[in-house]
Parts: sequence; structure tokens; C-alpha cells
Amino acid sequence: GPRQPRHDHRLAHIRARPLDHDGFRHIALPALPCYGSRHTPWQARGERLNTPAHVIFAAAAFAKPLDRRRTCAAVAGALAPDLSLYLMVSASLYIWQISPEVVFGELYFSPAWQQVFAIDNSFFVWGALGAVAWWFQARHITILAASALMHLALDFPLHHDDGRPHFWPVSDWVFESPVSYWDRSAHASVIGPVEMALCAVFCLILMRRYTSLRSRVVIAALGLVQLAPVFIWMFVFASA
Repeated sequence: GPRQPRHDHRLAHIRARPLDHDGFRHIALPALPCYGSRHTPWQARGERLNTPAHVIFAAAAFAKPLDRRRTCAAVAGALAPDLSLYLMVSASLYIWQISPEVVFGELYFSPAWQQVFAIDNSFFVWGALGAVAWWFQARHITILAASALMHLALDFPLHHDDGRPHFWPVSDWVFESPVSYWDRSAHASVIGPVEMALCAVFCLILMRRYTSLRSRVVIAALGLVQLAPVFIWMFVFASA
């Protein structure tokens, strides 16, 4: 389909993207939808932020049973680069009652919002935090930073024209990958199934690792959120 028009601000050319845990028993994760300014909620393409996938991948890499603080640190790090997006979108939609058209068509591209995204999606910011935490032997902060860096490393090659300036404050350059995890015009029909398959495999690994019923329920819920985002879109936009 036609692409979203470019914007004048140097960071604002990023397209509105789909909104883009035995620690598991205490953490549940919603998903937010994408709302392109050219679409009604029900016309929006199959675009979603793969935050659940980031949590699944980070938990498989860093979380350990019987170490709740480490598990929570791994999950928190996976969520951290997307946290500002969740908070600003939720506050705009549900507290200030701003329409989705304005939130995703105007506020998302505003210099203020884009500056926040530049900070919490920076390799340098999370790398510096990880280095300082490692130096002071703050093990759980180190895990959190490593998980956030893993999030960015997965995002970097999988956003075609909706990426972030991952090298702030050194550069505002945004990498435009030839592939995307959601945009079907950029090979999402290949990347998407691979992502889904990996999520399913890692969920099975986590279920073998975490044996409590509550932990397994949360892991299964993460997998369902990743595999069935359409229900989340319907819920969010029905409430907006």
C-alpha cells in the first residue's frame, strides 16, 4: 500500500509503528496497537509492537528459576526501551482522552516524543548503564541493561522505515533496514513466521525451566499475546 508521508523534523520521519514475568508469576504484559493516521482502527494493517517477543527472548537468555530478582531484571530490561511509548500513549488515550488520530498521527511524531524515544532506545545509554553496573558489581542492574541492549539489537535490523536513532547522543542517524518484522512490503511474510516460531520454541523452553503453575500460565499468556494481537487491538480501540 502507499507509504506514510515523510515529516520535516529530523527524527519525525519514523512512521507510526505498532505499539511501535519464579518472577514470572508477578508480571503480566498487555500489548498496544498501531494506529496509522491514514486508517481507522479496523483498517490498520497487521502491525504490532513485538514487546512480548522481547520479553520472551530476554527471559530465555537471562532469567533463572528461583532467582526472582534476576528474572524481574531480565523482564524489566526487555520492557524498558518501550516503556515510555506505553506510558505516553496510555496517558494520552485514557487520562487526557486525546483521540487515537492525534496520538498516533501527531503526538507520536512530535519532537518531544521522538526525543524520549531517542534516549530510551540508545545503545550508548544502555551500554553505559551496563558498564557502570558491571564495574560496581551490581549484578541485577547489569542483567537489566543487557536485556535492554538485547531488545535494541533485535530491533535494529527489523525496522524498515519506523526505526529509532539507536546511536543517540552521538548521532541521530536512523537505520532503514531492508526487512521488517511487521511490514509486508519489507518481507514481513518471511520474518514474521520466523519470529513466531522462535517465540513458541522459547516459550516451551521457559515452561520446562519454570515448573510452577502460575509461572507457566504467565509464559503461556505471553505467547498468546504475541500470537494473537488482533484481540488486543479490538480491546484497546473499543476503549479509546
